[in-house]
Amino acid sequence: MGVREADRGMKMKIGDLSKATGVEVGTIRFYERAGLIDLPDRMPNGYRSYGPRHLESLAFVRHCRALDIPMADIRRLLDLATLPTEDCGNVNELVDEQIERVRARIESLKALEKQLTVLRAKCTDHHQTNECGILSELVSAAHGEACVCHP
Repeated sequence: MGVREADRGMKMKIGDLSKATGVEVGTIRFYERAGLIDLPDRMPNGYRSYGPRHLESLAFVRHCRALDIPMADIRRLLDLATLPTEDCGNVNELVDEQIERVRARIESLKALEKQLTVLRAKCTDHHQTNECGILSELVSAAHGEACVCHP
């Protein structure tokens, strides 16, 4: 079953929703428990019954997660999406905060890259591992000594 069937109002089981969205069943259940998607109705046989609103909510959450937005912020965005006449300043602020988190992570990754590059320079040729400068530095660090990547 694809997204088109769900868009026509067809009810789906959790496996069908998973297939339609590419989101694992366990993740769907996790999002339900976290309050990011509404709890589904139950069919007489006890199975969960999902519809178009679940598909839309799950697509929204999935897109936000792809942007690495924290779940608490996704919850806030979902709440704000239900208030169509509110000023979107809160949304802008939330995205600005996410941009800052991403920038901080980029700086951290640049520092990590520099440390690894310095470490990699300790072993430029092929030789036995007992002569490997990289392993020597890592073993020294494991013993609490200074290493080239963490001066």
